Amino acid sequence: MSARYQAVRGTRDILPEEIGRWHRLEAAARSTFERYGFREIRTPILETTELFARSVGGSTDIVRKEMFTLQAGDESVTMRPENTASVVRAFVEHNLHRTVGAGFPERLYYVGPMFRYERPQKGRQRQFHQIGAEVLGAPEPLCDAETIEMLWALLEGVGIRAKELRLNSVGDAACRGVFRDRLKAFLEPRLADLCEDCNRRYAENPLRVFDCKVEKDRAILESAPTVLDALCEGCATHFSEVRRRLDGYGIPYVVDARMVRGLDYYERTVFEVVSSGLGAQNALLGGGRYDGLVEELGGPRLPGFGFALGMERLLLVMPEEPGDRVATDVLLVGLGAPGFEASVSMARRLRAAGLSVTMPLAERPLGAQLKRADKLGARFAVFVGKDEIEKDRYGFKDLATGEQLELPEGAIAERVAAAKGTQR
Repeated sequence: MSARYQAVRGTRDILPEEIGRWHRLEAAARSTFERYGFREIRTPILETTELFARSVGGSTDIVRKEMFTLQAGDESVTMRPENTASVVRAFVEHNLHRTVGAGFPERLYYVGPMFRYERPQKGRQRQFHQIGAEVLGAPEPLCDAETIEMLWALLEGVGIRAKELRLNSVGDAACRGVFRDRLKAFLEPRLADLCEDCNRRYAENPLRVFDCKVEKDRAILESAPTVLDALCEGCATHFSEVRRRLDGYGIPYVVDARMVRGLDYYERTVFEVVSSGLGAQNALLGGGRYDGLVEELGGPRLPGFGFALGMERLLLVMPEEPGDRVATDVLLVGLGAPGFEASVSMARRLRAAGLSVTMPLAERPLGAQLKRADKLGARFAVFVGKDEIEKDRYGFKDLATGEQLELPEGAIAERVAAAKGTQR
């Protein structure tokens, strides 16, 4: 029978059978980030539209085409398409910059849904989920390298092996002014051969032409000048130091001089991590430095650096582990009316001891209960009947190995806890 209602196009349900992998990724991110001194922040899904138009950039595809914007009276609000702007807005609004000192920035991370109106495809949805981190108040190249090193540790920790770090510098405002003039001079005689979007980008923000996906245009752009050729001494030194630190961490990378990233607020370091397991659309995540954004959103002149990874994209290449399935520890099998009633009170005691316990809410045949245990992935079954109650000796079956024992109730929790400890 087909469902009368279905999820909105570009959204999807995350079912119980797959949620364990999401939990593992989130737990790994929290554990890794907190080892580096990051604290979690949670921002609203709705923000003023102006926040993203001002920070992300009016010439970007995100602002032009992809935002979900709601109009209520005179107020325009947008479902966040990314979270850096929201984190910086919260940083300024709540005066978190007051705790920032030389060498001691604010380190924040987040986990949550984002929304962009784009064509749904493998690993890309209109509602998607990101894990990200932001460092506010650190101009040092070590900040860039250490944050990338933290990210690399997370990817290694969840088993992502087929990956490549691509690195570039887009300079600062002065560098980009020089580069923009050189790029426009290169593009002007070739505009007739470039697509309509590239012509628009030429007029609005020439650096965006490097975002073009049209193969003919990309071939033309292969001979375009690069921003690395226009870096001032300060930006060149910063980029050189970032690379030196990454070399010291033993993190391999490729310099991609034509990578500019899709957001206008980036300065100096930008990077992406790509994976061969994703096909043509191979980007796993990206980020970079945004030294002018805090000031742009009303705060003091403080630098920033961060990244965001798409969870759906990462889960496509994250290997499965046996513990990914969220399973109950114990299924109580009530044998007859006395066994069912005894199971009700036993379930309460075992849960109080910290175990995950499932039992039917009405008397059921033995076969039906064991079938349910298999469906739930229960590790153990405990058989509770009249004889077991009288002896305080309950059938205790390891459903993974088939081993069966008789144990008093007091030993059940201890046995399950010991097995869980062995699994870890």
